[in-house]
Amino acid sequence: MDFSTGHGYLLIGGLILVGAGLLILSLIVNLGVAHSVRNDVRHREKLLEYYRNIFSQLGVILIGIGVSLFIFFFQQNYQDQRRRETELQQVLAKLAARIARGAPVMQSLEEFDELLDEGGPYLSPQLGGKNTAVSLHGTELGKQAARILLVERDVDLADFEVLNLSRDFESSFVVNELDSRLWFDIVRDESEIKYATTQLALDYKDLRDTIGGDAAEAAVADPEKESRVKREVLDIFYDADLLRQRSRQHLARACWPFSQGRGFVGAAPVNAIEADARSHQEWLDRSKPVLSQAKSGSGDCFTLLRFGQGS
Repeated sequence: MDFSTGHGYLLIGGLILVGAGLLILSLIVNLGVAHSVRNDVRHREKLLEYYRNIFSQLGVILIGIGVSLFIFFFQQNYQDQRRRETELQQVLAKLAARIARGAPVMQSLEEFDELLDEGGPYLSPQLGGKNTAVSLHGTELGKQAARILLVERDVDLADFEVLNLSRDFESSFVVNELDSRLWFDIVRDESEIKYATTQLALDYKDLRDTIGGDAAEAAVADPEKESRVKREVLDIFYDADLLRQRSRQHLARACWPFSQGRGFVGAAPVNAIEADARSHQEWLDRSKPVLSQAKSGSGDCFTLLRFGQGS
């Protein structure tokens, strides 16, 4: 029986009403007993006393069961509510910790922003990107590859593990109350962040192997090697762009409901944050009005993303 939907309390109410009805019926039968005593109808008197006792005993038993069930489930619901409040506060505290730890990680993305958005917002070549990050060749490509290798030392890809929000939700009741789209987007972005960090590590290795022991500027002097370097550079940019998009979207998703306090469980997804975009810049432009209004700590959620703020 599901008491959380009210069906259980209908059963309890029904038991008490039936019990009360039986007690009233026993009183009516008792009037018949009194009438039989006055008329000295002994057989009828005994029969009515038997019915009166049955009805009164059943009524008392049913009322007792109903009252006992009510007390039990009232206490149970109170305990469940207290447990829910405690667990909700714990999840909220974990969410705050994730946001606090994730915000400094966003600072490392500025290294990628500087490379990716050079000459205009990055757009992958498949979507028609023509900014400097995509179009460089020759000596400039060699310089670009050298800068990419420097960024590798500044960005610790393992740090992005702190954005794994699902760990704080999956063992809690909260996961059952979250909007299904919100939950699936959380899991999807975590998977894509993991994919991007794994691929970036492999891309960097491929770029170093392609350049070999030469300086990057010298390596691109060979036309065949230049095309391979270009391919590896584009692979790095693709995965770096995926990483920054999903990381910032993921942190924004955590920050926005956190700004709503304990009512975050019932929060509906915000399309400005959740909907996919053709580019990172498009998503930033669309989500900024919403995130700028959502407060987290002493700042707003958009500030946490550390985009275009400098070191």
